Amino acid sequence: MIEPWDDRQILAAEEWEPAILEHLERADLILLLISADFLASDFCWEREMIRAVERHDAGAAGVVPVFAQPCDWKGAPFGKLQGVPKDALPISRYPNPEEGFAEAAAAIRRSHREPECKSGQGRRSG
Repeated sequence: MIEPWDDRQILAAEEWEPAILEHLERADLILLLISADFLASDFCWEREMIRAVERHDAGAAGVVPVFAQPCDWKGAPFGKLQGVPKDALPISRYPNPEEGFAEAAAAIRRSHREPECKSGQGRRSG
């Protein structure tokens, strides 16, 4: 079971940076939605993505690049990780983007089923 979290769940008057970084540290599974905007964002690149890959390298979290839009991501630290959809085809390039999202979701579900998930505990995502 995956419990999703994103920054739209931050409450009014709550400080957004500490909230994001706290959830990033607690997440078992981190999805990076790859787009030109993501790559151009200093916060996404320098804080979120770098920390996510560090946690992945340490075995503390799984990180999955989700190729949302075409962009020049090759050479990025997450480039060593298998992303979704297959062949890094951006979801926006699918004739029907909902098919791309469905393919990505199915691949993530298949690859992140672990024995501890069968206990009903599930995984948290950030």
